[in-house]
Amino acid sequence: TSRAKLARYLSRKIRESDWADAIDGCAACAAAVAKMDRLGFVDDKQYAGMRAGAMTRRGLGVRRVKAQLWVDGIDSTDSVVAVAAAEGAALSSALGFARRRRLGPYAREAITDPGLRERHVAAFARAGHSLALALRILATAPGDEAALDDEAGLD
Repeated sequence: TSRAKLARYLSRKIRESDWADAIDGCAACAAAVAKMDRLGFVDDKQYAGMRAGAMTRRGLGVRRVKAQLWVDGIDSTDSVVAVAAAEGAALSSALGFARRRRLGPYAREAITDPGLRERHVAAFARAGHSLALALRILATAPGDEAALDDEAGLD
């Protein structure tokens, strides 16, 4: 977990309990988090890399990765490598998303309805992918995924 998530969890547990110690609960939380960090049980850089990799493999885009790392309390200096890796895997992540949702080259038939096309673009946007990437994938004809897969380095 991240330092911020551990601190939130511990402070919530202290609020839920009947804390009757001489030291302040917040100070105890901060001391526990610092000790876990010092012992190596909490590593924000490693957590960011793991979290970003898992999200990218699930087909989520860079914007969603950045947002989740911010929610998890990861500092931007600790998330630089993870975000760069997510940016490098943006095309393969978007193709994985399209494959799972059967969009673009993985669809059964071409999209002719503009409303349906907008909904597909919106699905890409909610997943955190860029508009340009979504339009590029959706412009590919069904069954013509070979060119994009080769470019993304997929088999």
